[in-house]
Amino acid sequence: MNYAIVYSSKTGNTARLAQTIRDTLGEKDCLYFGAPDPAAAEAGLLFVGFWTDKGQADEELTAFLKGLRGKRVFLFGTAGFGGSQPYFDQILDRVQAALDPSNRVVGRYMCQGRMPAPVRARYQAMAAQDPAKWQPMIDNFDRALSHPDETDLAALGRAVAELAL
Repeated sequence: MNYAIVYSSKTGNTARLAQTIRDTLGEKDCLYFGAPDPAAAEAGLLFVGFWTDKGQADEELTAFLKGLRGKRVFLFGTAGFGGSQPYFDQILDRVQAALDPSNRVVGRYMCQGRMPAPVRARYQAMAAQDPAKWQPMIDNFDRALSHPDETDLAALGRAVAELAL
């Protein structure tokens, strides 16, 4: 079966996940690889990836999801804050809610992703006022620096390889 990989990536984290999917499945049956585009909807299976923006996928990717009908979809994404599967599941549920019910979600994957340096600077400035509140955010930022890491990418590769294409 042919497939498409559609993704939005602000910092490169989700792009790394998209490339992992492409490397896992090979390029032979890949009809499309890139930013949201109606041409991708020609594929029988769509891998749709996002970066988390205020607990949701960005507007362009959400609009793409809303336009899909009757497709098999695998959602994947990254979030700077996290490390907890229940938190990731909440985000995935919100993103999945944008899909028309005629689509079938065949898989989901999410992991932590590094954030841009200005985010840490903002947290540090706020920590000067309220260290107890903002130090955990700085700690999370530091933990996220290595993600997505090889363990994250391997887990995604396994999830994709297990699909019945």
